[in-house]
Amino acid sequence: MRTLEMDHLKNMREYFRSGITKEASWRESQLKGLRRFLVEKENDIFMALMQDLGKHRLEAFRDEIGTLVKTLNLALKCLKDWMSSKKAPLPAIALLSSAEIVHEPLGLVLIISSWNLPFGVSLEPLIGAIAAGNAAVLKPSELSPACSSLLASGIATYLDNKAIKVIQGGPQESDQLLRQKWDKIFFTGSARVGSIVMSAAAKHLTPVTLELGGKCPAVVDSLSSSWDLEVAVKRILVGKYGTCAGQACIAIDYVIVEKRCCSKLVELMKVWIKKMFGDNPQHSNTIARIVNKQHLTRLMKLLDDQKVQESVVYGGSIDEENLFIEPTILVDPPLDAAIMLDEVFGPLLPIITVDKIEDSIEFISSRPKPLALYVFTKNKTLQNRMISETSSGSVTFNDAILQYAADSLPFGGVGGSGFGMYHGKFSFDTFSHQKAIVRRSFLTDFWYRYPPWTANKFQLLEVSYNYDYLGLVLVILGLKRPSKRQIIPC
Repeated sequence: MRTLEMDHLKNMREYFRSGITKEASWRESQLKGLRRFLVEKENDIFMALMQDLGKHRLEAFRDEIGTLVKTLNLALKCLKDWMSSKKAPLPAIALLSSAEIVHEPLGLVLIISSWNLPFGVSLEPLIGAIAAGNAAVLKPSELSPACSSLLASGIATYLDNKAIKVIQGGPQESDQLLRQKWDKIFFTGSARVGSIVMSAAAKHLTPVTLELGGKCPAVVDSLSSSWDLEVAVKRILVGKYGTCAGQACIAIDYVIVEKRCCSKLVELMKVWIKKMFGDNPQHSNTIARIVNKQHLTRLMKLLDDQKVQESVVYGGSIDEENLFIEPTILVDPPLDAAIMLDEVFGPLLPIITVDKIEDSIEFISSRPKPLALYVFTKNKTLQNRMISETSSGSVTFNDAILQYAADSLPFGGVGGSGFGMYHGKFSFDTFSHQKAIVRRSFLTDFWYRYPPWTANKFQLLEVSYNYDYLGLVLVILGLKRPSKRQIIPC
């Protein structure tokens, strides 16, 4: 990174300290500018996503442009409420006092985003950073160069570049950025790089949000209705192949089903893959391609194992030149194979069979915690057990990916799938410090707060730590006796 850019970071911090970004008018103008960028450059965004990932326009709008505009509308509608201080109660010892919680921006923040949803995972956290009043640097992924370039030019045109800047580049630029002191780092990507980010942040005691992913399972119960099973299959296929060809942290990684139901599930999947993507999915323009040769090679290696190849029951064809892998289904690949140990992040869907569906709980719990868990069942007992006996960033019943679009829900992982949350107001909170403010009058002062300590003072203090102001006044006036507490000298 050039010295000029380092100087620019210094200038951004000074600009933040001037207080301009804290003003509601500034925040609103930047959010509106971001919305104009998405609306006015919609066609350019579609073209960039097609160039980098082969995404269909509908998928691009569903997962990125539409979701972001919805989030911006919410932020603009609720900004003043989010910014306003919130009153907080105080115990009776603080008689004639008031308390409030004030949200203040953290300062200069760094957002490092991923290539699979290049606009969504770049701008969703940026919306929160702006709404909270921060200055922000966005480092998009070099693996989606057309999107990265459009983000850089768009933000330079539509937003205040004294406070918001895009820095393009690869690992070297990321490394140099991580050497700087930030007030917050928000990272979306792999666990391997996430650990590097966290180590760099620790040197400056910088708070970090990590959005990592993991192997997100889908559990399919023995649905009695053919309609229910068909709907479940369609939602699973969209949650896998229709979400950047499975190259998404929330995409379904594998399916668990009872042995007796497996063949019926697989046959229905085959039918609907052809209905959704045609006899030749590569030329259907409805499924994304693999981002680059490196990731294609990684996915090909997952299929190298002879026993893994034997488990393929559908698909498996690969066009290396055009970076395309056909939607592929595998049944019971070896559990110690790489495809069942590493996050797939592609259009390969393993199906694991169990004797009874309740066994899926132990299977999921024995593995790293996923970002999302999808369970297709009408069984309320099974639903409750999935909630209480497994741990994941979120649980969605009878659908997939739906939780990502909900601004009212926190989006984030747990354990190995990350920590911290965002979307909607949760993004605002992530980039804010909740400062406690207490205001006290000089008119009252309680003698029992001060040494020397006595049993009577202990009893009065015990009463005053409750939120019962009337009870405290009655005790002080002698109209109510405090509870007796045995005092043992230290």
